[in-house]
Amino acid sequence: MGNLRYKGYTGNVEYHEEGNYFFGHVLGLHRDGISYEGSSADELKADFEEAIDDYLEGCRANGVEPEKPYSGKIVLRMSSGLHSSAAEKANAMGISLNEFINNAIRAAL
Repeated sequence: MGNLRYKGYTGNVEYHEEGNYFFGHVLGLHRDGISYEGSSADELKADFEEAIDDYLEGCRANGVEPEKPYSGKIVLRMSSGLHSSAAEKANAMGISLNEFINNAIRAAL
């Protein structure tokens, strides 16, 4: 199934066959959990947007900075041989290893 997007947040969509409803949670959050559900696509979307609005309002009311999904920092594990090859290739191209990995991911997407 697809994803929902609202105010910079992305949520997944799943279906519960026994209960005959859709549900999901906001992706990319580590500290806070935001979930939503609905018996139709319209209800699901409305509950998703309401959950985001409630979360942002709760953060504002409590003086807390809302968690941003996907901070842009990841820990990447790879074999030492792959690491070495990527670093050598990046150096030969005159770019950083970080830029090399970002370019590779962009190309794959």
